[in-house]
Amino acid sequence: MKLTVGEVSKLFDISVRTLHYYDEINLLNPSEKKENGYRYYTDEDLVLLQEIIFYKDLMLPLKDIKYILKQEKRDKVDILNKHKKILMLKREKIDLLIKLVDDTLNGGKTKMNKDNIDKINIYKEEYKKEVLDKWGKTKEYAEYKDKTSSYTKNKWNQIEEETKKIFLLFYKNKNNDVKSNEVKALVRMWKDFISDNFYYCSNEILLSLSDMYINDERFRNNIDNVGEGTAEFMSRAIKEFVREN
Repeated sequence: MKLTVGEVSKLFDISVRTLHYYDEINLLNPSEKKENGYRYYTDEDLVLLQEIIFYKDLMLPLKDIKYILKQEKRDKVDILNKHKKILMLKREKIDLLIKLVDDTLNGGKTKMNKDNIDKINIYKEEYKKEVLDKWGKTKEYAEYKDKTSSYTKNKWNQIEEETKKIFLLFYKNKNNDVKSNEVKALVRMWKDFISDNFYYCSNEILLSLSDMYINDERFRNNIDNVGEGTAEFMSRAIKEFVREN
């Protein structure tokens, strides 16, 4: 059986544009391409597409899916087990947020205030000049300014709470080996959190941050608010993560 792009789009409920993009990045190439520009997908192509959709449902980035598809079955299982750990950690974070909402709805005493917001937003006025001196001309700072320019107070509140939850997860795991899958998953979660909310966090930047967490008293105190030793553990965990990646 051979299907056109449009037919595959309808069959799998996926846009034609997405299929073209998968072809461009060599994630899924149609087996046949005619001179008139028509593309045809075979049964094998459709099986591969189904696998791609499965991995996307697991919230894996396309670059990771592309890597997984090239691996042997045993290696795929190992990668998926690691991703499962990440999903479980994200579920724990969501559960904590739900508890916070429930507490608020039930008249709990959880409060947000400017002091708490400023602890997570390290680019507030207190550190603004220092940050500009160090990072003002970098593309990361430009990305940060662009991404956060539209953030509302509620958005900063959300970021603060999510940050606390991640710090707390590090604290709860600080007696674990930094080489463990659980700890590596936490570092990946933190790296993705920074990229999602502030700027693309490369391994080089992450490594630089790990030094600031223990050498800058402001960062150390902020992180250690969830429990003493958290900043030091995060720093060690990040260094191990970067070393292996």
